[in-house]
Amino acid sequence: MNICVFGDSITKGVVFDEAKGKYVFLKDSFINLTSADTGVKIKNFAKFGSTTVKGSEIMNKHEDTLGDYDYTLLEFGGNDCDLLWNEIAETPQDEHLPLVPLDKFRQLYLSMIARVRAAGSTPVMMSLPPLVADKFFGWVSKGLDKDNILEFLKGDKEYIYRWHEGYNDMVNEIAREQNVPVIDIRSAVLQQPDYESLVCLDGMHPNGKGHKVIADYLEKAIEDLFRSNNAADQKAC
Repeated sequence: MNICVFGDSITKGVVFDEAKGKYVFLKDSFINLTSADTGVKIKNFAKFGSTTVKGSEIMNKHEDTLGDYDYTLLEFGGNDCDLLWNEIAETPQDEHLPLVPLDKFRQLYLSMIARVRAAGSTPVMMSLPPLVADKFFGWVSKGLDKDNILEFLKGDKEYIYRWHEGYNDMVNEIAREQNVPVIDIRSAVLQQPDYESLVCLDGMHPNGKGHKVIADYLEKAIEDLFRSNNAADQKAC
């Protein structure tokens, strides 16, 4: 089985290293751990900061080879739903749109799924790992007017969590409509005791422990794909 991945920094294995004070690539990311533990070849086309807009552009470069992969794993939404917090801090009373509005997010995701299928690969979607609202608020408001940002949020930091969750809901809605399997890493993380300890200081990227939890879950999902593949092959015979 061969798998390729399109996504953002989550699937690229980016974490915030507090000791170094910067983002780094985690050697034992959940993609690398899963590949090593299962022996499945995984080609990772994910890119830091990717939205569905950027992901579509990256897919353009690899569309001719998508048919070489049994499955194409798609993980988007975390950057699509993000906002320009510096602008919010300046004018909290104004309307501020996400980087990719939800209707466009849906449209682009549907297009990528169709392109994967047309190329002869099977799309698989991945849910969004949960944010930690308080950490995330502290991160995006550094050096900005925190009171203004909180005004935009109507005094409710947890609004950030719910906003992010709305994009995850759209992922699940698209998956149901298109009959695409979803690897629900969000639930895998949320079911852990003190899930906040599995998330970096920025409140959005899983840390090393979080990647291990996701890897364990993904490896089981890979095994299920193996079984379904073998069952389909036997039925075809």
